[in-house]
Amino acid sequence: MSERKVLQKYYPPDFDPSKIARSRVPKNAGPKVMTVRLMAPFSMKCMSCGEYIYKGRKFNSRKETTDEKYLNIPIYRFYIRCTRCSAEITFKTDPKGMDYTCERGAKRNFEVWRKADGEDDDHKLETDEERLDRLEAEEAERGAMEVLEGKVVDAKREMEIADALDEIRTRNARIQRAEGKGEVDKALEQAERARAELELEKRRVEAEDEEAARRAFGRGIEIDEGVEGGVGGGNGYGWGWG
Repeated sequence: MSERKVLQKYYPPDFDPSKIARSRVPKNAGPKVMTVRLMAPFSMKCMSCGEYIYKGRKFNSRKETTDEKYLNIPIYRFYIRCTRCSAEITFKTDPKGMDYTCERGAKRNFEVWRKADGEDDDHKLETDEERLDRLEAEEAERGAMEVLEGKVVDAKREMEIADALDEIRTRNARIQRAEGKGEVDKALEQAERARAELELEKRRVEAEDEEAARRAFGRGIEIDEGVEGGVGGGNGYGWGWG
């Protein structure tokens, strides 16, 4: 079994260190191509079969370090294969635009506002002026949306106020109708009371008339009886018939 930690090394008698060539190894020395696991950084369409690859799809890809650099930042190239036809698709990192650039095998589906008018896919990045214009337009659109939302809220509030007013008017009308009905009932009650009083007065008058008539008729009967008695016993002057 060999020794793990070598503390002493054997140098032959004819060893000449000057004959050993010294080579400079770069700091970032390593494999130029390596296998990595990544996700699709953008949605794309395969140019061979038309398959759509959505953003975030995982792939086993090959990562290649290119000779290109941007501000001493290395640019990497990735090789993936289509999930349907296995066609090779390559894309690179873009440190300048903080994005990725699709090279071949697929077509990137990017937003329209990111591509300036009259430019092709290789020059789709915005300039500072275009970005400022776009931000101003978005701010103006946001302000217009806020104004529209405010108008919608005001219209809704006005509708609620109108509904509340209609409800108040309906309730007042119902109360007025109820009060009017109460007044009518009160008037009918007063009329009924007056009619009852008139009926009682009429009955009292009729009773008095009947009593007076009875008294008058009673006196007449007594007079008639007295007259008949006088005729039978005499003529009232002391004369007799027999």
